[in-house]
Amino acid sequence: MDFNINTSINSESTPTKRRAGKYFGFYLSLILFVVAFGLGFISSQYYFIHKNVTDENGEVEQIKVLKLNRMLNRSDEVDFQQFWDVWDKIKEKYVKKDIKDVDLFYGAMQGLVYALGDPYSLYFPPKAADEFAKDLSGELEGIGAEVGIKNQQLVIVAPLPDTPAEKAGLRPGDKIMQIDKEQTMGMDVNLAVSKIRGKAGTEVVLLIERDGSPEQQEIKIIRAKISVPSVTFKMENNEVGYFRVMQFNEDTQKQFDKGIKEFQRLGGKKMILDLRSNPGGYLDQSIKMASEWVEKGVVVSEKGSDGNSKDHEALGGARLSNIKTIVLINGGSASASEIVAGALQDTKKATLVGTKTFGKGSVQDYEMFPDGSALKLTVAEWFTPNGRNINKEGIAPDIEVKEDWNKEKVGEDVMIDKAMELLK
Repeated sequence: MDFNINTSINSESTPTKRRAGKYFGFYLSLILFVVAFGLGFISSQYYFIHKNVTDENGEVEQIKVLKLNRMLNRSDEVDFQQFWDVWDKIKEKYVKKDIKDVDLFYGAMQGLVYALGDPYSLYFPPKAADEFAKDLSGELEGIGAEVGIKNQQLVIVAPLPDTPAEKAGLRPGDKIMQIDKEQTMGMDVNLAVSKIRGKAGTEVVLLIERDGSPEQQEIKIIRAKISVPSVTFKMENNEVGYFRVMQFNEDTQKQFDKGIKEFQRLGGKKMILDLRSNPGGYLDQSIKMASEWVEKGVVVSEKGSDGNSKDHEALGGARLSNIKTIVLINGGSASASEIVAGALQDTKKATLVGTKTFGKGSVQDYEMFPDGSALKLTVAEWFTPNGRNINKEGIAPDIEVKEDWNKEKVGEDVMIDKAMELLK
């Protein structure tokens, strides 16, 4: 879930009826992107376009933009006339006549991005973009689980701690076969998330297929308001600081810094960094966290479509560089958590304990548009300091310890027990 933010997130979406007239740049640029790749504009052409898409008050009319693009359409590789033919047939023949142009438009945008075949590249209409922003802030209503696609299958990436998803027994890697009796085959992440989410107190039923289990199982979950702190801290045995990092949002480093200061004040000498079931988040937060151990050099590298690498180096400080550290990981540790784990492993700053991580090592650029919609587009892949491709390989632990999902004692945790043993 790592990405760079180009525009600040707006929590309120603009009403549909005002979008077309208010956001000339958005509709013009995006519709042209769909129907007229490669058009160049000079000042005289801009004047021509503006004149032909505005009304007598100078406000843009969406239908005029559509018609203008149909007129200007040129392509040697794709016959965009077919796009308009389908558009017209829908408007003319579809059984329900209350079809809104803006809904067709947003649907076309989603289809455009879906055609990339990349589960991490998504187009969010305004309402979905708003929900995504709430995810990152740690405040939402739903079951409290990160959902993704792996090997063409909808899966649970990670249930967040103390959420309905975790309490109901969902595990990282669980395949979601049905949502409220609806088959998920071919369902994209956006649609799946919208169906799983809902008002607190309502129920959603997931049909789950789990590796190692002979039968699929139906899991009923009561949705709730989810507010997840990104970092929690406590001391174990008066010398081991236990940090649980649930996600990498805008407050993560602030909360982690607060925990470090408390750790130092209490005379902590060793540390457990628990990144299990952490689905990731902001790139800059992962770099800041890794820089608390790595004094200098590369923390993570990204390689884009041009083949060139961009190195992200340690930021200095490294308050924990001499603290013996165990990092806990599992199949739900993804993206930003894999960056931190990989950096600390490659630089020999920590020992990794647990199971192999999810393997979500791609970079998403996140850009919001004036109407509140947004595009999350994969633009690069992550590589550890030693050049390992996180996206393909994931991060393997130094010491493998499998979680005991059948534990009976409350609070029993075989990975933490192993970490404490190694820190003696």
